[in-house]
Amino acid sequence: MTQVVELPLWLFVLIVLFAAVTFASHFLFPSVRWFFRRRLERAVTRLNERLTRPIEPFKLARRYDMIQRLIYDPEVTREIVNYANEHNVPENVAFEKARSYAREIVPSFSAVAYFSIGIRLARLLVNAIYTVWTGPKNEEIVRDIPRDATVVFIMNHRSNMDYVLVTYLAAQTSTLSYAVGEWARVWPLSRLIRMMGAYFIRRRSRGALYRKVLARYVQMATAGGVAQGIFPEGGLSLNGQLMPPKLGLLAYVLEGYDPEGRDVVFVPVAINYDRVLEDRVLIAAAARGDRRFGARISVVVRFILSKFWQGLRGRVTRFGTAAVAFGKPLSLRDFGPEKPVEDLADTLMSRIQEAMPVLAVPLVCDALQRQSLPISEADLAARVKTVATQLQPQVPDATFNHLAEAVNQALVQLRKHGVVAQVPEGWQVKTGQADVVSYYASSIALRSKMDAVAE
Repeated sequence: MTQVVELPLWLFVLIVLFAAVTFASHFLFPSVRWFFRRRLERAVTRLNERLTRPIEPFKLARRYDMIQRLIYDPEVTREIVNYANEHNVPENVAFEKARSYAREIVPSFSAVAYFSIGIRLARLLVNAIYTVWTGPKNEEIVRDIPRDATVVFIMNHRSNMDYVLVTYLAAQTSTLSYAVGEWARVWPLSRLIRMMGAYFIRRRSRGALYRKVLARYVQMATAGGVAQGIFPEGGLSLNGQLMPPKLGLLAYVLEGYDPEGRDVVFVPVAINYDRVLEDRVLIAAAARGDRRFGARISVVVRFILSKFWQGLRGRVTRFGTAAVAFGKPLSLRDFGPEKPVEDLADTLMSRIQEAMPVLAVPLVCDALQRQSLPISEADLAARVKTVATQLQPQVPDATFNHLAEAVNQALVQLRKHGVVAQVPEGWQVKTGQADVVSYYASSIALRSKMDAVAE
């Protein structure tokens, strides 16, 4: 037992490494995980004290546990069997397919990443680009929703800035879980998005197994009280108007609703901008009749970095106002979960339109496309005042109370954007820019209202 055993150096090093890994995995790592888990729990407790709607335990569950719970769900299991029979493959192959879908969908939420990194970056970026206006009743609307209800924010989709803007504005209320398209599944962006609590979806997937895994995740999150953000249009508006809603995620929420469980309260969210960063990309896609956007990620990153650099130098140039207004909430229990999902979608989209903020640039664009040009600034301001008076509840007070100044600033903004030009007779739309004017005017859907005023 006391004899000396000689070993090659490489084998001795290998044994030591295996021993170190075993010690770390069985003794050190669990202790470290427990230490950080305890710190995270205390941090979340402090966060929940200031949030209007505390972070639910479902959102804090480990990603591995959520994946296991999802793939062993009875409904998913039945669909796995159906998939195996339909495609003539072993059930274990179908099971691994479901597991891959679950890994693709389930986020890995980090409260530290969300509040320490995500919210701060969102605040810096939004304030570097826009002056932010929020509806006067936003806080009251959220505060009046029962604490035991699941909140689902239903939003129109104008720009990719929508994610950043609403996340920033909702920071004092709760955390939001978004459905994000496949465009964001690039490293390291995908990692950051998962840590922010978002989940990826395949917009064009038609497989029954994938749809079942996605549906059950959405239904579990809803039943667990996770506040969610849904863009029912399914993509960015190409013409400035509200697009017809896609029913997928809403149908999943409706199908999974338990009358004996939590109520689901939908909050319509209307978003509008004086300047949509992707406006010409979207207009070009509409003219082609497709949704192939030509903007490169490098261009976006360069733009964001330039705005941060301007902020550091104290030379921030903003693109007007970004506005978010909440509409009248809709309780699924009161609405009736037995009603068709089409009725639910139409009601929510109508409430989004009713709450749509009316900003200076859309008002000016509406007036420009309805008047003979060129037009003097005084005549333009008079036209804008007529429309703004009809829509006063949707016009920010700072704009309505200083309309002449707001019109001037909007014209300056449009001139910098290359949309209008000033001539001796007044202002006119530059050649080839009529589509841009129509794009912004369409965002406030004034035609029927103006016809009523004219009569």
